[in-house]
Amino acid sequence: MTIDQFQADIRAGIPQELPPAQPYDPTINHAPKRKDILTDEEKRLALRNALRYFPKQLHARLAPEFAEELRQYGRIYMYRYRPTYEMKARPIAEYPHRSEQAAAIMLMIQNNLDPRVAQHPHELIVYGGNGAIFQNWAQYRLVMRYLSEMTDEQTLVMYSGHPLGLFPSHRRAPRVVVTNGMVIPNYSKPDDWERMNALGVSQYGQMTAGSYMYIGPQGIVHGTTITVLNAARRVMHDPQRGAKNPIPLFVSSGLGGMSGAQPKAGNIARVVSVVAEINPLAAEKRHEQGWVDELHDSLDELITAIRDAVSTRTVKSMAYVGNVVDLWERLAKEDIEVNLGSDQTSLHNPWAGGYYPVGLTLEESKRMMADDPKEFKARVEESLRRQVAAINQLTARGMYFFDYGNAFLLQSSRAGADIMAPDGKRFRYPSYVQDIMGPMFFDYGFGPFRWVCTSGDPADLALTDQLAEQVMADERAHATPDIQHQLDDNIHWIREAGPNHLVVGSQARILYADCEGRTRIALAFNEAVRDGRLKAPVVLGRDHHDVSGTDSPFRETSNIYDGSRFCADMAVQNVIGDAFRGATWVSLHNGGGVGWGEVVNGGFGMVVDGSDESARNIREMLFWDVNNGISRRAWARNQGSMDAIQREMDRTPGFRMTMPNLVDDSVIDAAF
Repeated sequence: MTIDQFQADIRAGIPQELPPAQPYDPTINHAPKRKDILTDEEKRLALRNALRYFPKQLHARLAPEFAEELRQYGRIYMYRYRPTYEMKARPIAEYPHRSEQAAAIMLMIQNNLDPRVAQHPHELIVYGGNGAIFQNWAQYRLVMRYLSEMTDEQTLVMYSGHPLGLFPSHRRAPRVVVTNGMVIPNYSKPDDWERMNALGVSQYGQMTAGSYMYIGPQGIVHGTTITVLNAARRVMHDPQRGAKNPIPLFVSSGLGGMSGAQPKAGNIARVVSVVAEINPLAAEKRHEQGWVDELHDSLDELITAIRDAVSTRTVKSMAYVGNVVDLWERLAKEDIEVNLGSDQTSLHNPWAGGYYPVGLTLEESKRMMADDPKEFKARVEESLRRQVAAINQLTARGMYFFDYGNAFLLQSSRAGADIMAPDGKRFRYPSYVQDIMGPMFFDYGFGPFRWVCTSGDPADLALTDQLAEQVMADERAHATPDIQHQLDDNIHWIREAGPNHLVVGSQARILYADCEGRTRIALAFNEAVRDGRLKAPVVLGRDHHDVSGTDSPFRETSNIYDGSRFCADMAVQNVIGDAFRGATWVSLHNGGGVGWGEVVNGGFGMVVDGSDESARNIREMLFWDVNNGISRRAWARNQGSMDAIQREMDRTPGFRMTMPNLVDDSVIDAAF
């Protein structure tokens, strides 16, 4: 397809003529069939909802087709309307547009749906098993048409994948405002999501999936690298654990829904890593992309390979193509020292493809979750109990196990696994946020700053890496001791990023930085766009896995101990504040990371185009985006945040945060 044909297809939106049907592609990793949850009357409503995108003369032809999709897949995806052009992030100049900001958003949307990036691209699922960018292909087509038409005096309003319309606004307003899954609180349980999603009225956008900011596996690699680095230091230097391995051994699971980040992170952190993945297509995809070094489908062969790699100090990543429970139980049986353990299956989505129980093949599981969901749930819970039992055996031998924020601890406790601490109130194992990311990074404002070079030129990405490293090194030279370690780890990361070939899809990078770092890096990019060293604008964003945009009691805010970790004021305030401080687009989500109804996420995107206006937006918006979260953490009496926010108040005129007064324990004790 030529560029002219591609642009014409975008501008056409939903075609008035019926496009040819497309065959189902078995080589693509498809989403499992969803639960049959709608009543007969609700199925009629779902069909009526789907057909409202199309002219009346097509209804009789499309109705039986969409009804069949609902029967066969549990959702109406409108496969017929999937574009025939290659889905990928193109250079920004190739998109038809009247607004350069809108063109950048089109680039980000197509990157999310790139088959190299997306988990189930034909079902518009980006990652996490059910993290969607749109509900159906009509929504995609309509959004792309709107973006091609809009000016810098309009705003596109998005309701859970549905484009409500283009509204008049002004240049400094966001070009797009996204909400996903924002349902009434009492209707935010898993079955509520299944029903509303099947009706076509709501979706689980995760965060970066539904807000156009996913950059493929790289997005998760950095946080995993930092976690593994610090966990390894903790374990290998702790005499009470008695570690004897000459190199740390890290065991986990999940290469599909959570992007295959763990083996690549293991290599960067210089450990031996073993990750279980039951889906051969997902494992093979990550192996082909170079994200995992070896595939093993035999536990006997794998055990030998583990012993060899550890004994020879060979940094290596291995995938076990099979069930994670079989792996854990075999490791517990063997005389193998496992130093680090975790789980990165999509357990926020345990009943619909996020986790596959032991004793069933992948295909058997897919059939059971659709045809007998009650039995499937029972099998999942039994599997979790067995998995925890094996993990407990290994931790008793010195392994450090941490929850990676995927709801493993939560779902295991609900399954009746032996996962609670002796007091019966806390989990036996910490969230990695509680032990590592929260007190060491989030409390100080360090989080996953992201950028995408819209030129699509690797040379532009290399230059941004250099600029970011220069900023971080300069910040390190005058940093206080409490953030020097964080800066050192991130300087190491940005130096290793290029050689480790982290790019999948768009020319993107992620780097953990604090407010000073993010602002200075962004301003350096803006100057480089202004003077032509960068060939096109840069898109800034972040993950949900950050200091300010996410209220998540079992992950991002799990180290909040003042009783407010179930409150979502921070995430909502974050989005509102970003919207009037210069964000190009903003997003608010019910859910993210640990599941629908468990989290509120706020996100943004910002186009840096070399202008004075862009520099102002950087200074104003990034300051708020980071310090909103540090302030909340400081009010919760997190010492690192109290120190960080005091430094910020000292250097920033006009900034005053309400600081907590600390109370002696003896005063509290005497009152009771």
